[in-house]
Amino acid sequence: MNSGLDRLQVEHLPQLVGQRLGVLMNQASVDARLQLASDVLLRLFPNQVQAILTPQHGLFGEQQANMIESSHGVCPTNALPVFSLYSETRRPTAGMLEQFDCLVVDLQDVGTRVYTFIWTVLECLVACGQTGKRVVVLDRPNPIGGNVFEGPLLDENFQSFVGGACIPLRHGLTIAEMARFLVAEKSLDVDLHVVPMSGWRRDMMFQETGLHFVWPSPNIPRWQTALVYPGLVLLEGTNLSEGRGTTRPFELAGAPFIQEYNWYNELQQFESHGLRFVPSRFTPTFDKWAGQSCGGVALHWADDANVRSVAATVAILATAARLWPDQFHWLPPPYEYEYEKMPIDILFGSPALRQFVDNCRRGQQVTLDSISDLLALNTEAWQERVRPYLLY
Repeated sequence: MNSGLDRLQVEHLPQLVGQRLGVLMNQASVDARLQLASDVLLRLFPNQVQAILTPQHGLFGEQQANMIESSHGVCPTNALPVFSLYSETRRPTAGMLEQFDCLVVDLQDVGTRVYTFIWTVLECLVACGQTGKRVVVLDRPNPIGGNVFEGPLLDENFQSFVGGACIPLRHGLTIAEMARFLVAEKSLDVDLHVVPMSGWRRDMMFQETGLHFVWPSPNIPRWQTALVYPGLVLLEGTNLSEGRGTTRPFELAGAPFIQEYNWYNELQQFESHGLRFVPSRFTPTFDKWAGQSCGGVALHWADDANVRSVAATVAILATAARLWPDQFHWLPPPYEYEYEKMPIDILFGSPALRQFVDNCRRGQQVTLDSISDLLALNTEAWQERVRPYLLY
């Protein structure tokens, strides 16, 4: 199959001819020969590319998460100015916008609401619409496919920079489809064009595409990490380590107070054909519990299509709170530029998960049925809602 960037090289887009171009990208924005999107565009449109904009983590994915900002700079491969959209601003400023007539977006998303790239695209769509700038999105695969959805929908009262619209945790859209959806959902007046992929199917996982997977952020080191990220990212709202500071971010869960075999015995009943728990110990080199040995579990899977990480993570949180009620706790704000609401509430999209887990802390039994009720999502309604914006 071919990404939007690869297709652009053989099917020139007339909307880009003669335009001053900006490009929203990072180190994962590469073609089939692993050339950066900015360099490809410079070759296709000599002297037209004027600036690079970058999302969270920076041009080369160096910076860690949660308000660790990237600075502006200069791209070492082509000397273009680099403007960070995860700095003093998340929306392009007037000074940035005056650099270009058309913004080309080429980002590898991971298919989860709690990933800021789609919300950076939303901020760009808003800013470009307000200033009459065109936007062209070069599409890339949703690495975890387009047929599986995991709830719940975000409550509109809990919108943030990790949830700018009422969508599920695992949404099933590509980044170009999401851009089309957001333009309609937010009634944006913006000149949007997309370059679709060729050869992508909604049932594809990333390894079936034949494309190179370059990490889009420092804790998504391989495409398989994205399979468990929709659930394990919820641990960011707690004092449980999600594996940051190890070689398996979002594939581990634990803390120094966890007794790994006691926890594993509780979690076995929540295993599925897609995900299994394995007792583990690990010592993060940074982030939560840095330098301390943590008991916990590792997540393993043999059937990509049946991985449902959100339900597994609810079980992780509920059992940890029940077994260690005095040691488990929620982290306070700020989180991703939200200074009042609890981080777990904006991660999950409502206070429902926090209330559920606190009830388990007080002795309420956690069951597969109670987890299913918490995560209820009308998938048919969601599919119908996004159907007009699908490209594949």
